[in-house]
Amino acid sequence: MLTIFSIPKPFIGHIATIQRNAIRSWTLLQPHPEIILFGDDEGTAEVARDLGILHFPEVMRNEYGTPLLHDFFQKAEDHSSHSVLCYVNADIILTDDFFRAVHLVSESRSKFLIVGKRWDMDICDPLNFGMPNWDGELRDIVLKVNRQRPSNWIDYFVFSKGLGSSLQPFAIGRTSWDNWLIWHARTSGATVVDVSDSVIAIHQNHDYAHHPGGKVGVWDGEEATRNYALAGGWRHLYTIENATHKLTQRGLQRNWHHQVILMKREIERDWGLMRAFPRAPAWIRSRLRGRQGG
Repeated sequence: MLTIFSIPKPFIGHIATIQRNAIRSWTLLQPHPEIILFGDDEGTAEVARDLGILHFPEVMRNEYGTPLLHDFFQKAEDHSSHSVLCYVNADIILTDDFFRAVHLVSESRSKFLIVGKRWDMDICDPLNFGMPNWDGELRDIVLKVNRQRPSNWIDYFVFSKGLGSSLQPFAIGRTSWDNWLIWHARTSGATVVDVSDSVIAIHQNHDYAHHPGGKVGVWDGEEATRNYALAGGWRHLYTIENATHKLTQRGLQRNWHHQVILMKREIERDWGLMRAFPRAPAWIRSRLRGRQGG
């Protein structure tokens, strides 16, 4: 039914622990997904072998050694055995509420992208997956901690096969590409579904030691600047709030909040035109005013 793929960081220190926690959680999903790890960073081949999952070491990288999005997304589409794929960051723990959401959306839509907010939690040790109801107890703790990130932080993308082809060569793990991917899906005519109310995706907190420039390097370095340019600027940087639909207890519902955002932008654009062209013909100004309700 589902192929999950990711490209982990080197399995060193704390990052090794939380990545093993995350990938192990994916292997316990029911029904069992196909799982693919990409990249040849330290420990990736060993983890794939230990967990009995697929591994493709060769990926295209930029001059900084950072994997490029378009290459391994295309490879995932090529190697996937299923028509539904999921890219997820290798520090995200998923439980069965995730699979339920994917099933509900994929049964009702043929072309879609699923996204959702994440919940942050400090986890320093290997999780005991042999404990009964480990996932339910973990979700309860996360909800008590109550650290949900805003809608511009996106750590997983579930999509129908085809949406992962012909993407831009973004540097993975830097900014802008995740927001661009929502815009790309929208402009491709896909239904974009926010499952934040249905899925507790658990992000295990970590530092930025994997980048020579630390947090500043990830957010404001040359690669981040290049990603922003590839995205085409802020107009193409959508958030989860730009989803066309939301998955709720009543099923798939239109995201009316998104409609309000579009109306607001249209009004701001029209008022900008009126200010820029004060001598525009009366019929144009009348039409612009009419679209604003007065």
